[in-house]
Amino acid sequence: MKDQRNTTETNAIISRVMLPQDANPAGIVHGGVIMKGIDNAAGVAAVRYTRRICVTASIDRLDVHNPCFIGNLITVKACVNMTGKTSMEIGVRVETEDLLAGTKAHLASAYLTFVALDGNNKPVGVPSLKRVTPEDIRRNKEAIARRKLRLAEKSNEKECQSHTGKC
Repeated sequence: MKDQRNTTETNAIISRVMLPQDANPAGIVHGGVIMKGIDNAAGVAAVRYTRRICVTASIDRLDVHNPCFIGNLITVKACVNMTGKTSMEIGVRVETEDLLAGTKAHLASAYLTFVALDGNNKPVGVPSLKRVTPEDIRRNKEAIARRKLRLAEKSNEKECQSHTGKC
């Protein structure tokens, strides 16, 4: 039987105060800074889950809901939603907190696919996901649906590249 793990001990939560170098002249944090935090937290969750070097294969979706400003605290939460043979989907939620006002807001969400690598930097199998909570089950079902869409889109792109008249 393939090794099976739950996400409880592999989730990642990383917090960081946004500084002037993270923002534009208006004091609004650059999207790239948020994206780097998302990729970093997702990478931590992937490595914790597999105990292997993992690399970003794709960022499926990134939705920004609110701005973030210099002095705000961002908290990035990452969790393994689904595993495949050598890859896994990591869901990430970013929150921003105005430390002086004490207000929090949902800043952004993203879904990333990571691939685990062996010592020769080749894809290697990942443990299967043990779904424990109703939240784990919901996230897994949604991730499976997103994976089907990603694979269909990828197939369509390949078809368009090889038969440009069809697209």
